[in-house]
Amino acid sequence: MIRFENVSKKYPDGTKAVHSVNMDIKQGEFFVIIGPSGSGKTTLLKMINRLIPLTEGTIFINDKKISEYNIHELRWNIGYVLQQIALFPHMTIEENISIVPELKKWARKKTKENVMELLQMVGLDPDTYLQRKPMELSGGQQQRIGVIRALAADPKIVLMDEPFSALDPISREKLQDDIKEIQNSIKKTTVFVTHDMEEALKLADRICIMKNGEIVQIGTPQELIDNPANKFVESFVGTHQTGLQKGIKLEDVMDSIQEEILPPSPSHVISISTSFEDMLEHLTKKEKLIIEKDGTYVGTINRQMIIQYFANKLDGNQITGGK
Repeated sequence: MIRFENVSKKYPDGTKAVHSVNMDIKQGEFFVIIGPSGSGKTTLLKMINRLIPLTEGTIFINDKKISEYNIHELRWNIGYVLQQIALFPHMTIEENISIVPELKKWARKKTKENVMELLQMVGLDPDTYLQRKPMELSGGQQQRIGVIRALAADPKIVLMDEPFSALDPISREKLQDDIKEIQNSIKKTTVFVTHDMEEALKLADRICIMKNGEIVQIGTPQELIDNPANKFVESFVGTHQTGLQKGIKLEDVMDSIQEEILPPSPSHVISISTSFEDMLEHLTKKEKLIIEKDGTYVGTINRQMIIQYFANKLDGNQITGGK
């Protein structure tokens, strides 16, 4: 779908942001680019939609050079999500999402139906949110609108440049879950830049690790964990593995809920896909957590359960509580 051939970017002051990159991004793939600050990841992303011009090499989309596309045609078919989402403050949510479909002269009915479907996809009730202004939404809600605005005109490609890094951990985790569900449903070719390895491991089909403008390794999350190319990759991946990659799942630790409950006020609700490390972080602040899956409370967890879980591992025998 997207192919880089010997792509380099050198700025007038002599800075080499990207050096001789060769790679292929497959159709329908969620492809994550990650690396330390200054590694060239955002430059690489912005060259795809010609926000930054190449110095050397060629980028192809569907075997056609990006330089051969009409610039408006190219960008209309590439959704773009930034860290600062920049919704138009004077427009309603419906108007914000409808911008590109209207530029592409979609029928009003088709646009409206699409907007409503997208809002439902990210858990925002159309009747409640269609006519609201951006200032009436939380940061996480605004970022959801930014994501679906990028999807509104049914682009072939979606570019995301650290879209969740400014959000609080709970909003960020929920949006990551939303993105996974959306991708499973619509299978867009997505290029996602992040500096967070845990986020990359959670979302990616494949991950490209960069350093000093060059690709160090490309592979699936499991390939990077099992077969790092060098010490840099091993260190970069190893210190950010989630509990899931380490083989610890919340299902292994929690007590299942047998009937519908309301979470008590001192409790905190987290997703079942929350990493083991993030769950431990939450337990430093809360005595008890409620585990949620697909909108339903499925389990509870507290500090004593964690201690018991690891005691079981050490002892090799099932330990019962209360004694």
